[in-house]
Amino acid sequence: MAGKGKNRSRPASGGDASARGISPSAPVKPSSKSSPGRTQTIPSYVANRMARRVAIATGTPTVLGMGSFIGSYLLVSKGVLDIPPGVTLLTSGGFFLLGLLGLSYGVLSASWEPSAGSLLGLEQIGLNIGRLRSSIKRPPAAS
Repeated sequence: MAGKGKNRSRPASGGDASARGISPSAPVKPSSKSSPGRTQTIPSYVANRMARRVAIATGTPTVLGMGSFIGSYLLVSKGVLDIPPGVTLLTSGGFFLLGLLGLSYGVLSASWEPSAGSLLGLEQIGLNIGRLRSSIKRPPAAS
């Protein structure tokens, strides 16, 4: 019974964490299953565009959603308006849902070209959805 339990896979070498390969400074080796010579990464200029668009498209509705709670509280507590809790809930929920949609918009509207696209990036959404679909339909590379 002593050999059974959660710690059965512990190596026979000492109890040192670095000896088991879980040290934070241990380098991570790429999997041998990945295809050599073919790395698919998002270029930094595209990632920066995505991050900016996501921050604006999700941050603004999220701040408005939290602000609707605060504004509703202030209006009700000062006796200015009698706002039903359901209205506050629907308003803030609508803003949070808009923020969730903003996350997708921020990622899909970023231009993948080295030069910056338009301000809103609406013309890039269809192109990026096409790229997304083709990457899903593509069979995995043979190793």
